Amino acid sequence: MCFVVTKSFLLTCCLPIFLMGMRYYFSRKVILHYLDCALHTDMSDIEQYYMKPPGSCFWVAVLDGNVVGIVAARGNEEDNTVELRRMSVDSNYRGKGIAKALGRKVLEFAVLNNYSSVVLGTTAVKMAAHRLYESLGFKHVGVVEHYALPGMTRSLLERMFFQVRYHRYRLQLREE
Repeated sequence: MCFVVTKSFLLTCCLPIFLMGMRYYFSRKVILHYLDCALHTDMSDIEQYYMKPPGSCFWVAVLDGNVVGIVAARGNEEDNTVELRRMSVDSNYRGKGIAKALGRKVLEFAVLNNYSSVVLGTTAVKMAAHRLYESLGFKHVGVVEHYALPGMTRSLLERMFFQVRYHRYRLQLREE
C-alpha cells in the first residue's frame, strides 16, 4: 500500500522499521511508567499496604538466600473476596513450581481467613501465566479490551502503539 501511494522503495522499506520503533518506544514508556507507579504506591510500603490491614498478606520466595518470587493477597470485606496481586517470579527461576507454590499460599490464606473466593487480574501476554492460574483452579471470567495501566496517558499515539488486555479470573472457594 505504501509503495502504491508513494512509489518509493526506500519509504516502503523504512515504514515497518519506523512502526516497530514506535511500538517499542511506547511499550517501554508505558511499562516504565507503570513500574514507577507501583514503586511509589503499594510496593513502596509493603508493610503498610499488605501486612497491617486485616485480611491481607505478602509472601516472598527465597532460594539459596536470594529472593526469587513474590505474591500478595489483599482482602475485600465488602464482597468477602481476596485478590491475588503482584505475583512475580524471577525469569531465571521460572518453570520450577515457584509461582504455583506462591499461588497455593494465597489460596491457603483465603481458606484460613474464610473468604468465599479469590480473584485476580492480569495483563500477562504469556500463555504460561494463564495456564498457571487455570491449573490452580481459577476460571477465566472476562477480558477488558484497551485496558489503561496506571501511569498511562491514553494519548492517541499511546493508544495506537500500545494496547493491553486485562484478563479477570475467579476461584470460588465456597458459596456465600
